[in-house]
Amino acid sequence: MFNTFRRCTQRLMSTAAQPAYPFSKVAILPPPLPTPAPEATKAGKGLMPYLTQRLLSPEKLALLARFGKRHPERIMPGSVLQVSTRHAPASFTGVLLAVRRRGADTSFLLRNVINRTGVEAQFYVASPHVREVKVLMRAGRHGAEGRGGKRMRRAKLYFLRDSPDKMTAISAGMR
Repeated sequence: MFNTFRRCTQRLMSTAAQPAYPFSKVAILPPPLPTPAPEATKAGKGLMPYLTQRLLSPEKLALLARFGKRHPERIMPGSVLQVSTRHAPASFTGVLLAVRRRGADTSFLLRNVINRTGVEAQFYVASPHVREVKVLMRAGRHGAEGRGGKRMRRAKLYFLRDSPDKMTAISAGMR
């Protein structure tokens, strides 16, 4: 009897006999067809204006370099930044929690406490919406712009989400 029970449970638990997708085949959407490139672009005409339109401006390249690891004036986690944007909110000030380095897609995460509510904003460095990034307090060393603060020992400061006291202490260095 125990062997019969064991055989039935093995049959129920096995996945080999079941179909790959147990639901209706109508729910499966085919992938969209790729749109072909225009013939002029395939021939090489209009390629350079397209590329120059997509390249980063020198100001964005300089800002992108400041978020790199080896730049002498690099912006490190724990710094207090003010980001001016072309849309609402016009400016956002916060502590730099993390830098996600992905070449032209480099982004950074700022956190601030507004009316006892934690607000985080992620900005892409090469985005046309970002007008300027100003360092109000630099973490790690005394730089030319802004005052120097304490160097953080982590690359990602996500622990500041759970400890508002430390977050306030970093921002208190501004006053």
